Amino acid sequence: MNDHPTATIRLQQASKTYPSLGEPFTALHPLTLAITKGEFVAVVGASGSGKSTLLNLLAGIDRPSAGEVWVGGQALHRLNEAQLSAWRGRGVGIVFQFFQLLPGLTAAENVMLPMDFCRQWPAAERRDRALALLARLGVADQADKFPAALSGGQQQRVAVARALANSPAVLLADEPTGNLDSHNASALLDIFAALVRDEGLTVVMVTHERAALRQATRRITLLDGRVIADEPQAGPHAEPRPHHHEALAHA
Repeated sequence: MNDHPTATIRLQQASKTYPSLGEPFTALHPLTLAITKGEFVAVVGASGSGKSTLLNLLAGIDRPSAGEVWVGGQALHRLNEAQLSAWRGRGVGIVFQFFQLLPGLTAAENVMLPMDFCRQWPAAERRDRALALLARLGVADQADKFPAALSGGQQQRVAVARALANSPAVLLADEPTGNLDSHNASALLDIFAALVRDEGLTVVMVTHERAALRQATRRITLLDGRVIADEPQAGPHAEPRPHHHEALAHA
């Protein structure tokens, strides 16, 4: 498949069905789309619409029941569990609603952890890189504090720094502002927009926050496991550019 060689993310008739005691449950119907480098995509929809399923497929946490999932040139549907785990450490960064920092590690040590696992950075350089990322996120002064000593907004910034540790091409965020007040939520969205604008990062964010749509360059709306809308968004810093995505295929 080479229809969109510039796409960072490509799905080709990708679907997900779960077995159940009754009829199998289809969480995501066959979907074909492409997301290019430097897009900030907001995925919206009611609970149960398939948002988390889509994010899990892109993260390699789950695998499609049918179809293809490509992220950063890697065919995730062809990898076994060990290969997926190894790829996930370097191929994507993931930001969760509840931060998921390890309480026994300092902020800097939490950011260093993915580097320790993947060994993409020499051991002697890992702390300096962690400090640089924390500085980029505005929490360099919290580097040697444990998560319990940090505010929610500070913890989420540390979590973003950790997600960026191995220089992934794609940042996936699952309701990242859901546990933040409006001020910190707005600041986090500004950070995502800056990473997209200044560094060409591709961000795919599941969100219920209407404010997120002011930062996103594209909105994908799901309903009952199907895409019902796929629309470009202006975004505060977006420049005019063609909107690249394949026709959506519905079951």
